[in-house]
Amino acid sequence: MTTDIIELNNFIVLIEQSNAEKTFVQKCEIDGDAVGFAFYGSGNVELEIKHNNQTKYLTNTTGLAISFFGNQKVEFAHKIAPDKPLQSISIFTKLKNLHTLSQVEKEIFEKQLPELLHPKEHFVKGPTHFMTLDMQLAVQKIFNTTYSGNTRLLFLKSQVNELLAHYFALLSDKRKVELSEKDKEKLFQAKDIVSDQYSKPPTISELSKLIGLNSTKLKKNFKELFGIPIFKYIHEERLNKAYELLSQSDKTVQEAAWEVGYESLSSFSNAFQKKFGSRPNEVKKQFLSNKS
Repeated sequence: MTTDIIELNNFIVLIEQSNAEKTFVQKCEIDGDAVGFAFYGSGNVELEIKHNNQTKYLTNTTGLAISFFGNQKVEFAHKIAPDKPLQSISIFTKLKNLHTLSQVEKEIFEKQLPELLHPKEHFVKGPTHFMTLDMQLAVQKIFNTTYSGNTRLLFLKSQVNELLAHYFALLSDKRKVELSEKDKEKLFQAKDIVSDQYSKPPTISELSKLIGLNSTKLKKNFKELFGIPIFKYIHEERLNKAYELLSQSDKTVQEAAWEVGYESLSSFSNAFQKKFGSRPNEVKKQFLSNKS
């Protein structure tokens, strides 16, 4: 587990990564009354929460954004699965620090998270949503940046601010997704299938048969639940995997493009630059430079 800790206007930000070969458990406590946010770029985490002789479990997975209130009487334990590398961003602030915010910022917290600002228990779970595409991009930029020193710190602060802004914008969106638990399970199943088969994904018709949901509902409800169309999600998964291959393995740009399902190198390069702001060969050069 590697953790970067930065301070941002009375907020503490933890940027954590883990690529353990076996299940890893990390315990932590909160010092005083605090509001927290967590954004999961990748990984599968089971959060165990103990307070008042109670134990609660929250399963957090790739793409989730959560919020909560907790204090020193709550024990947290993260059980991190080894099957997917963990990338998470956690943001904490003491309740008393919220009084130092501007009037506009305080009103946002009061309006969107009243149950966390006026908690009735030692632990209170706030709104949980799947991140929008803008939020996912902000998270990816945080983990993919090659900046260093003070430039990196300045960049991370800007992206954390952007992430919180997108989160509150999501909370203020009055549109509600009303789906049955059965349909949600099917949509999660669809997401897992295309995540595993991103290089050669099934067609919408094939996918709908695999999960037992008609094509129209599949397309409509997938976008409503996850905030992104199915094929856009697959596109994002391909590019994320390509970045991982280029920055963490000896794969060439051509090999990475082929592995994630691109036949045209120019199309791959253009899509990659649009998403990450750098050409694939630049990321590969950076990897080789750090390796030597």
